[in-house]
Amino acid sequence: MEQINVHQAKTNLSKLLARANAGEEIIIAKSGKPYAKLVPIKKMEKRVPGIAKGAVTEAFFEPLSEDELRGWE
Repeated sequence: MEQINVHQAKTNLSKLLARANAGEEIIIAKSGKPYAKLVPIKKMEKRVPGIAKGAVTEAFFEPLSEDELRGWE
């Protein structure tokens, strides 16, 4: 993991983004102290609509009991 200063990061942002996208983690330092970390974003899986279909029953819509309501106060 490489540490670079803010000025270098500003000057080379596009290159740093490409390196992060390739999997590298880069520490950005301010006055020699670690300040932020540039890391790749994990690819998100495509969301599938309706994946929870049938998981919610009618009981979900029934009012809570008095005991349960007191627990939320």
